[in-house]
Amino acid sequence: MATLVAKEEQPSLNGIISELQTKKLTDLPTELLEYILCFPVLQHVDICNVSCCCKRLHDVCHGRGKVWGHQYKLRWPRLQRFYRQNESCDWLREYKTRHRVGIQIRQTVESISKRFFTEVPCVGQVLGDSFAEIESLGMPEHFCEDELLFILNSEKRKSLTLKYYAKKILYFLRQQNILRSLKAFLEQPAEQQSALEGAVLVDQYCNPLADVTLDNMSVQLDEIAEKVKKMLRIKNPSHPSLRLSQGDFVIEVFELQRQVVCALNSVLYEQLQYKGNECDYYNPLNSYIHQVLLRRTGIPISLSVLYMTLARKLGVQLEPVNFPNHFLLRWCQKPRGSEDIYDFVYIDAFGKGKQLTAKECEYLIGHQVTADYYSAISTTVVLLRMVGNLLNIGKRGEGNEKSYQLLRDSLDLYLTIDPDNVQYLLLQARLYFHLGIWPEKVLDILQHIQALDPSQHGAVGYLVQHTLEHIQHKKHPVTPEVKQRRAPEHLEVQYSVGLIMKHKRSGYNCVIYGWDPKCTMSQEWITTMRVHQLSNGANQPFYNVLVQDGTCRYAAQENLEPHSAPLEIGHPEVGRYFSEFAETHYVSNEELQTRYPEDVGETLGTVQKLYHRLTPLSGNQEEAPATDQTSQQAMSM
Repeated sequence: MATLVAKEEQPSLNGIISELQTKKLTDLPTELLEYILCFPVLQHVDICNVSCCCKRLHDVCHGRGKVWGHQYKLRWPRLQRFYRQNESCDWLREYKTRHRVGIQIRQTVESISKRFFTEVPCVGQVLGDSFAEIESLGMPEHFCEDELLFILNSEKRKSLTLKYYAKKILYFLRQQNILRSLKAFLEQPAEQQSALEGAVLVDQYCNPLADVTLDNMSVQLDEIAEKVKKMLRIKNPSHPSLRLSQGDFVIEVFELQRQVVCALNSVLYEQLQYKGNECDYYNPLNSYIHQVLLRRTGIPISLSVLYMTLARKLGVQLEPVNFPNHFLLRWCQKPRGSEDIYDFVYIDAFGKGKQLTAKECEYLIGHQVTADYYSAISTTVVLLRMVGNLLNIGKRGEGNEKSYQLLRDSLDLYLTIDPDNVQYLLLQARLYFHLGIWPEKVLDILQHIQALDPSQHGAVGYLVQHTLEHIQHKKHPVTPEVKQRRAPEHLEVQYSVGLIMKHKRSGYNCVIYGWDPKCTMSQEWITTMRVHQLSNGANQPFYNVLVQDGTCRYAAQENLEPHSAPLEIGHPEVGRYFSEFAETHYVSNEELQTRYPEDVGETLGTVQKLYHRLTPLSGNQEEAPATDQTSQQAMSM
């Protein structure tokens, strides 16, 4: 046995069995006991029971030992990156803490639906109280995030409501961390601020659930820089950028700089095929650095950040220029310190690195500008312009969940960088007021605006009055209507909540999450949507449906039919209403069942017989999708 333990390789199973047959368990060496207690079949409950047997086993299962370390790593493998290899740690304490956090997080998430559920989709819904609850747990953030990820990665088609709110909370928690990082970044001296790091922070804030890191972006740029060096090596084997560390030097000789710029253009635009996205210019993906690297296309400012960063890695100092309507870089052709605009060449990263004179820059935008527009700008101003682009895209949006989220995110970023911008503070207050979210925060914003600019008292006063009314209204919530199918006025309702449907004329796939016995929209909406052209007009059941393309629509009964081959509906709001996809239909969550108590049984009965024989339905007139101006109920989300 001594020989067995002395060997570095792990003992064989036969050897363990042999020892157990001849000795009591407690007589075995500690290493062998630890090996046995680390078998994958044993869970934390088993270890707790073993450690209660006697002092010997209790000592083997001590908190800092191998057994509890193994249990911790086995159950929460994602957390290993937060610990150094061979780190001495009280694994039992860590296990208990992580276990307790998991229970508290899950309880909080499970309670959210009951408190925040609304049958009408709430665009831009904020779960402020629940976020505060998560933060007030006082537990390590990586434990909270790990539990939320555990929920999100659980069985795909189940626990949809739990996942829906877990995703919202994770989104919020990550954004709060990124905002803290952005504030720390902005406090650095201007000369230490990297445009790439700032752009990555903007990208992370708008895409908090994506795997976007500065390290990953830097690695990708280093790979491009190596391709440029390879080309330089062919042209000039003695070029200084081949010998020196990236970014630690500046090449002073103009001809050597020119060689870098030529090689960079060749690699970036010819070899790698980067280009300006002229066809889909206002797509927000063009502003996200990780997407620019992935898709190899972007807008002037995002391509300029990449170009400038690569040039800097290779020893060429380029400066950002806040040129109107078309972001540029400038490259000094004279000794350092010159501010004469004609001493610079201007590089258009959007136009495949084309080099322009000051006069040619004006041809890009079709009019003359003053010399101020040719000046170099700080990283902070670069970020403001980048975020400003996203903000404008959000304002141009279609009033759906995605555009409102982009508008909110870009306003958060802009006001973190420039917290006293009255124009955007007022826009933020109006946005929150329109969405009916965070009324208390709206009042704080309005108070700040009034202090900064008293001339805004008219707009501020209006919003204050209506926000206070909204707060009072929240204190007296309306009891939700319960719709019983057997009620006389509901007898014409053919379909039930959870059924997967197809629109007869436009062909979109959808799931029903609500219904009305008659159209409840305004007369203006009924006229605009040409409802009178339907066979039964507005005097027929209408259904609230989540559509595969991410919109929410209000469809007439005669325009819908059960789907011949039920499929999952990839709508972001599915989890708000349904707890599970059950192959043929969606199962309503508790909150939706409360409002439609008889629809669960109706849906089950329908799907059991539906796919043997479909009942033919009449009518083919389509009503157009509803717009944001009429009702959130008909809004494309």
